[in-house]
Amino acid sequence: MPYRYCLPLLLLLQLPLHAQNRTPASPDTAHVITLPEATVVGYGQNLPLRRTAAAVGVIDAQVINRFSQTSLTQAVNTLPGVRLEERATASYRISVRGSTLRSPFGVRNVKTYYNDIPFTEASGSTPFNLLDPATIGRIEVIKGPAGSVYGAGTGGVVLLSNRRPLAGEARAQVGTTVGSYGLRRYTVVAESGSAQGFVRAQYAHQSVDGYRQQSALRRDVLALDGEFSPSGKQTVAAHLLYTDLDYQLPGGLTRTQFEQNPRQARPGTATAPGTVAQRAAYRSRAALLGLSHEYRFTDRFTNKTTLYTLGSFIKTPYLIDYERNTLVGWGGRTAFSYRSTLLNRTIRLTAGGEFQSGFENSRNYQNRGGVPGALRYDDEIRTGTGFGFAQADYELPAGFLVTVGASYNRLRYRIERASDAAAQPENYRFERDFRPQVSPRVALLKELTAQISAYASVSTGFSPPTDEEIRPSDGSLNRTLQAERGTSYEVGTRGNLLQNRLTFDVALFDFRLKQTIVTRTTDLGTSVFFNSGSTRQRGLEAAASGWLWRTTDSLRTTGLRLWGSYAYNHFRFGHYLSNDQDYSGNRLTGTPPHTLSAGLDYSQQLGFYASPTLNHQARLPLNDANTAYAAGYWTFAARIGWRRTFINHLGTDVYAGVENATNRHYSLGNDLNAFGGRYFQPAPGRNYYGGVLLGWRW
Repeated sequence: MPYRYCLPLLLLLQLPLHAQNRTPASPDTAHVITLPEATVVGYGQNLPLRRTAAAVGVIDAQVINRFSQTSLTQAVNTLPGVRLEERATASYRISVRGSTLRSPFGVRNVKTYYNDIPFTEASGSTPFNLLDPATIGRIEVIKGPAGSVYGAGTGGVVLLSNRRPLAGEARAQVGTTVGSYGLRRYTVVAESGSAQGFVRAQYAHQSVDGYRQQSALRRDVLALDGEFSPSGKQTVAAHLLYTDLDYQLPGGLTRTQFEQNPRQARPGTATAPGTVAQRAAYRSRAALLGLSHEYRFTDRFTNKTTLYTLGSFIKTPYLIDYERNTLVGWGGRTAFSYRSTLLNRTIRLTAGGEFQSGFENSRNYQNRGGVPGALRYDDEIRTGTGFGFAQADYELPAGFLVTVGASYNRLRYRIERASDAAAQPENYRFERDFRPQVSPRVALLKELTAQISAYASVSTGFSPPTDEEIRPSDGSLNRTLQAERGTSYEVGTRGNLLQNRLTFDVALFDFRLKQTIVTRTTDLGTSVFFNSGSTRQRGLEAAASGWLWRTTDSLRTTGLRLWGSYAYNHFRFGHYLSNDQDYSGNRLTGTPPHTLSAGLDYSQQLGFYASPTLNHQARLPLNDANTAYAAGYWTFAARIGWRRTFINHLGTDVYAGVENATNRHYSLGNDLNAFGGRYFQPAPGRNYYGGVLLGWRW
């Protein structure tokens, strides 16, 4: 590891970890509230983070609230080994311990759940842009293959939970935020909690003119959540999410264009119009409804079952094509948990299954200035995927805990090109049934002391291609693309020191992936995919947090905390030949070798608070040949404010913030292997925001 990164790493081991399970922050709460150690829900056993033999990162509402509520990007990027990128306003992609090779747009190869509902579609894509940060109260990220519980996948799992009111409290809240580049944001919340359950409704509207040409956004999100217990044995929950989304797509720039004017959209050429002329944009109307039922047969035996349905309508005009997609889907998940003793030692068993089905009608037209032209093709896509899983945790003598689990996975696509049925009746149907795979996981944890543990794990996973990878927008059908297969080896340690003043988490991993899927962008902006051979991804992740001073009373803890996270990524292609070019041993495209995030959280008894943040990303390769690089960058952001409760009912939060304070020109979401060197998607320059939240509590 280069010497210049050793000092920041040593400093991080004296700093805050975000995996504290805190009450959702609001104008009615102090800026810092400390509760017991976070509980990991991802593996179904609800064990403390310190007793979980896996690399898991947890973000709560307290972390989300320290940044602007316009995007989840900065909050998620406080986790080491996790990068959330925003190529255009609300155009997200996420990488967990790996590159974004498979994600020229959208979120792929990272399984996501929304309040226990499978949020990743049966086709493998995740509509992260449907979410509003103000509704999210907790994010749990499981890094690497998680085959023991969540089926196919090599890139990790993200578990999202909405905010919920405290028992015995009812509250109504309104808020507004204004900022640079035409930012306007309004939120309304009504919620009530009791010992038997809660109800919560939230509406958020956000619009922005955008930093670049052709980058305006309008988003309306309605989230309804409810939970109640009809008896001591049952809990029923319902979640509805509706999003009306419309944002423009500015397109990628060459290095020269990026340096001359990063605010421009992709210009036209002699052979192709630009994104402004083609009115490139993404428009979506989507709804998700999920119902879950938990039944406690005994204190030791429980079941939780979730059923859901979703629907969406998407219109996407781009450089040459205009897509109109209609999707309906449904599915469910059930998990049984049983706790007993074996040889006087506790054993916990979990088993269940998940199934998803989707039907999509996708029509692709020529794009004539934002208006559909002649039909290019008309596809009907049916997708079915499912898996069964089982896991056992067994307490061994001397503070050891062993975990053994596996999942059995299936995936099938059936594509019918209705536009070819008359001309090619023998070839208009395409089917792909991926061979069933078993993904095992074995882990061993040792409690070194009452506050510190160490673990080692081996896990395998496979990740089949998504619908967009088999059926790219150039109209081709990729009949040879294979599923990725990988094995991850990991060791780590985490815990608390100095009477819980210092929290730390360190992990080392070695991930070996075969049939790695990579992408290349054509001259018309179309992304095509193929298998590259193999990659080896080794790295170190460290996160820590520590109080420099603190004052605690019966309601809150205030003071000054220092926190930070760091990731070192030594990611390389293995054997990789492409068009007579040998890329073996090259750096993995799109992955920085170093990332760093650090900051301070200051709060005091009168309600004033400040949250400065520093981020760094090292330079990264933009193509497989490693002949083009994006420069590294440092950015600085800060939020200050004043929270206070009056007459025990009226909560206020007045705040202001700055992002990219040094006005750094950088690209947050690069287009990898882009034709013509159009790699760069410039991030906003220096920008400001301010707002107020007012809430009345009963």
